[in-house]
Amino acid sequence: MAREPIVETTNAATEPADPRADVELVAAINRGAPAEFETLYYRHRDWAVNLAFRFTGDEALALDVMQEAFLYLLRKFPGFELRANLRTFLYPAVRNLSIAARRKASRCQSAPDGGDLLANLPAPDPRVVRDEDLAAVLGGLPVAQREVLLLRFVDGFSLMDIVEALDIPLGTVKSRLHYALDTLRNDPRTREWLGE
Repeated sequence: MAREPIVETTNAATEPADPRADVELVAAINRGAPAEFETLYYRHRDWAVNLAFRFTGDEALALDVMQEAFLYLLRKFPGFELRANLRTFLYPAVRNLSIAARRKASRCQSAPDGGDLLANLPAPDPRVVRDEDLAAVLGGLPVAQREVLLLRFVDGFSLMDIVEALDIPLGTVKSRLHYALDTLRNDPRTREWLGE
């Protein structure tokens, strides 16, 4: 489950350090300072590409989606008004572009028959709690519950950010999160992982 980010912005020479908030950068871009877009890009690209990877499962597709998402944002200028967290605005774009990219890729590729490959894998030791167990339980959650859970605890979205990103009522967000956490607490694989 723990995976290295696809893109890391640790090189200070390539990442402009700018203390201004996203809303200030957006205002500067709207006033005619297009170079400020680069700061937004560097600030949010890791998150966008890793989110895209979460949806696509493919690094190359994730990088393409990240670029398309920032092109989508760039086309909003001038006149773009940032009314929420920038990641809240970008989330639906990254999600939808990822789904479209995954569908397109699956149409272009023929899937090999992997049925025999799975039969030769050794059975997991039930006494060992692994990241794969957590991934399996998360994978078994309904998509809507998994999406809210990951937004809250992986992406660090507030409940109101999730409401904005998914365009659903707060009660729905809370309900989905409750049921997802309940599943994690009640599954023996994740109960051990959670230390319960």
